[in-house]
Amino acid sequence: MQIDFPFHFDVNGRTAQTDDADHVRDMIELLLFTRPGERVNRPDFGSGLYHAVFAPNSPELATALEHTTRAALQRYLGDVIEVRQLTVLADDAALRVNLIYALRSTGDQRSEAFTLPSASGTTGGTGATP
Repeated sequence: MQIDFPFHFDVNGRTAQTDDADHVRDMIELLLFTRPGERVNRPDFGSGLYHAVFAPNSPELATALEHTTRAALQRYLGDVIEVRQLTVLADDAALRVNLIYALRSTGDQRSEAFTLPSASGTTGGTGATP
């Protein structure tokens, strides 16, 4: 069991815990929504998606974001997941990341969707296991 993200308490007043698969999803979300330079001890950590929210929407931008996001996932989570499919879509000043990956520990395949809104500052993600 792992500590759930974001940190909160369960119904019994203890630190909420989650299983390994959900913990991996939390790690992916942290990586995607962290700006490089945001962490003092790991200045390269992050995906750089925030830098592209206001960039002109184009196929070239989507390709570049897919490449940099895939590289970040491989660099920081390559020992935990195997990326099977990754798409980054720019839509109305929001970025949507669709990710299909396999957990290296179990081989289970999971599908997740993450949305990076332009101005609200909140993140959202939905996930389903096929």
